[in-house]
Formats: sequence, C-alpha cells, structure tokens
Amino acid sequence: MSIKALLEKDVVWSQRLRLDPSARGIFRLAAFLAHSGDSWFWLAALGIVWLFTQGEWHVRSALLAAGIVGLAAVVFAIKFTVRRRRPPGEWGAIYRNTDPHSFPSGHAARAAMLVVMAIGLGPAWFAFLVGLWAPLVSLARVITGLHYLSDVLAGLALGLLAGGFMLLIAPLLIQFFPFIFYN
Repeated sequence: MSIKALLEKDVVWSQRLRLDPSARGIFRLAAFLAHSGDSWFWLAALGIVWLFTQGEWHVRSALLAAGIVGLAAVVFAIKFTVRRRRPPGEWGAIYRNTDPHSFPSGHAARAAMLVVMAIGLGPAWFAFLVGLWAPLVSLARVITGLHYLSDVLAGLALGLLAGGFMLLIAPLLIQFFPFIFYN
C-alpha cells in the first residue's frame, strides 16, 4: 500500500472518529480533555508543585517539567519539518492559529511521555491516574478535529520513547543540576 493510500485511509478513519460540535455535552467533555494536555497547563501545575514541595515531589515535578520542555522542542522540530496541515475545522482556533501543523500530536506525545515517567517515578496512584488520562486526551485530539489518527499514533510512539529517554537521563540531570532538584 502506498503512502498516499495510507494517508487517504487516515483521513477517512479520522473523520469517522470526529464528533460534531453540535453534540454539546460529549463535545464539551472531549474539548476539556483535549485542552487538559496543554503544555502550559502542565508546566504551571508542575511549577506550583515544585515551588511548594520538598523531597520526591519536588524532584518528580522538575523531571516531568524538563521532559515536557525537551519533548516540545522535538515535536516542534518535527512539525516544522513535516508541515502537515491540521484537519479542516473551526473548533480549536488557538491551536490552528499558533500551530497550524498537526504531525505529530504534541498532546499525545506529552501524554505518553508522562505515563512512562509516572510509571518510572511513581507513586503508583499517580501513574494509574495519568495512565487513565493519556488515552483520553489523545483520542480527544482526533474527535475534536485537531489531529488525524496517524498524528496521534506517531505522537504516542514519540512520547513513549521520550519517557524512556527521560528516565534514562534523570540521574544525570539530577547530578548536573542539583540546584533545580533539591531545595
């Protein structure tokens, strides 16, 4: 099967998953989930945790934030190399205006990375909650029409790799930047 044929199927499958915004209740839930993966939201929340905690949560929040920032740089580099336009639509103007490219999904990548890091860093309840949330935010990006299914699948794969990489380099980050990780 050619790449063109795969991309055509991707458009069809993505369209089948897409919700009509007139389905108010379920669309609002999907929109909330789609926004819940925003990097600024996570960075703000992790910044608050970092400021007001000590010990494990202080270290954990700094590592998660570092992962988010590093992954964002990688995602944007890929997006501006591939330059795949987002699916046509009206909803999500902030994403469409500030980041018109859809491949890969940064939200899906971030969600997958956070799951891997949460499993590796703990505690188990945090990993469980992030593990429940990640597929929902990823699917919400498709059903609200901001991404194609392949954007999300590529983002999930990238996020899994990034999460593993962050766990691998975490001891080095802590060693070389102790002023960030210990208060």
